[in-house]
Amino acid sequence: MDWWIILIGTLASLCAGLATALGALPVFFKKSISDKTLDLLLGFAAGVMLAASAFSLLVPALELDPSLGGGVWIVSAGVLVGAVFIAVIDKWAPHKHFVSGPEGKVSKRLAATWLFIIAITIHNFPEGLAVGVSFGTDELTAGLVIAIAIGLQNIPEGTAVAMPLLREGYSRKKAFLIAAFTGLVEPIGAFLGVAAVSVTKFLLGFGMAFAAGAMIFVVADEIIPETHGKKYSRQVTFGIIAGFVIMMFLDNFLEPFLDKII
Repeated sequence: MDWWIILIGTLASLCAGLATALGALPVFFKKSISDKTLDLLLGFAAGVMLAASAFSLLVPALELDPSLGGGVWIVSAGVLVGAVFIAVIDKWAPHKHFVSGPEGKVSKRLAATWLFIIAITIHNFPEGLAVGVSFGTDELTAGLVIAIAIGLQNIPEGTAVAMPLLREGYSRKKAFLIAAFTGLVEPIGAFLGVAAVSVTKFLLGFGMAFAAGAMIFVVADEIIPETHGKKYSRQVTFGIIAGFVIMMFLDNFLEPFLDKII
């Protein structure tokens, strides 16, 4: 087992997760933020996630040798299994969204704060997993690119989590801490992902596709419906496109650049 790869992958995901706290900092300076801005931020994050799934996970997975889990059949299966995995968790885990409200087997004994935390945790786990499995290629640049991508989308996501909590009556400190805490689940997903593909190399392509499928499900089932529930759907659509294009550019620009300096 390559412990140094596992360590680097976990630390990279930790840094990406901490970007959520960076995005939550505005709660100390602003009392509120408009629904339009929140939806645009989430739309941008969704675009980054979709592009990262496509260009940083699925394309490399398809190009892998079959002995490493590459090929269209294994990758297709990974996408489907990843999506179903998150769908099952989303169905049964008690959680609550700002717009759609409670979902899963909600218990009255769970405070609303924990329901929000669980909801964001369901979103963030696949992101950490994506960072982890990307380091399983043994190419640091590939892992670093997707860690940067996840960190980039975590910044607006942190704002989109913290500001509504402030609107719900939470203190500035508590809203910030909750948002920051939700990002800390990502290193757990990263550790599991990079450890699995480091120990069993033939899981690499499947693992990358699994993470991509999980993230695509989150975008399609949660983020897009949440942001299109108001009157800003056209603006959100362009936010998604902007996030997608920026991530596509970064994926093609950063990896060659990082290859030169690492």
